[in-house]
Amino acid sequence: MRQVWNSWGDVLTVWGLAMPVLAGCAVLVFRWRVRWGQDPTVAFRHTVAEAGMLGGTLPWVWMILTPAEGERQLILVPLRDLFETIAEASANTVIQVAANLILFLPLGFLLPLRFPRCASVLGITLLGAVLSASLEIAQYALDLGRYTSIDDVLMNMTGAGLGAYLARRHAARRGSAYSTRILARLG
Repeated sequence: MRQVWNSWGDVLTVWGLAMPVLAGCAVLVFRWRVRWGQDPTVAFRHTVAEAGMLGGTLPWVWMILTPAEGERQLILVPLRDLFETIAEASANTVIQVAANLILFLPLGFLLPLRFPRCASVLGITLLGAVLSASLEIAQYALDLGRYTSIDDVLMNMTGAGLGAYLARRHAARRGSAYSTRILARLG
């Protein structure tokens, strides 16, 4: 835990301070939507999904794009980096694997809830792959002293797909007309 705090304490502090601001902005956006005639239930769902995508994804992106003390390295052989990380069997292993899976999980879960017409588990998974590949390319191009790895893309993509799958399960439990539309798209 100390390693995480030493590496990312500033990001976590800013994120913690930003959450009340984000919540306040979400309340204002919700009120604005209702004032302009949007159904309160829809306004609430959209606002929570948008705030969740921002608050759940941007801190991780900030961490990914933070310069590190190291040499940039490009790893294009699938699963090589992942197996090396797992073989290390340290706290770093848990942090690396969990962080890469969690990175796009909020986006994968909340995007279908916000935009059910655009949602499908496969589509969200592919979107996760494109966004993750873009971030990995940015890491390499900006020479941030980090590894650029295909395995990070695979794990981020898996996190987005898992989020979309969980959104589908959530929608199935809800049973509302809105949930039926989400299920039809995520099917």
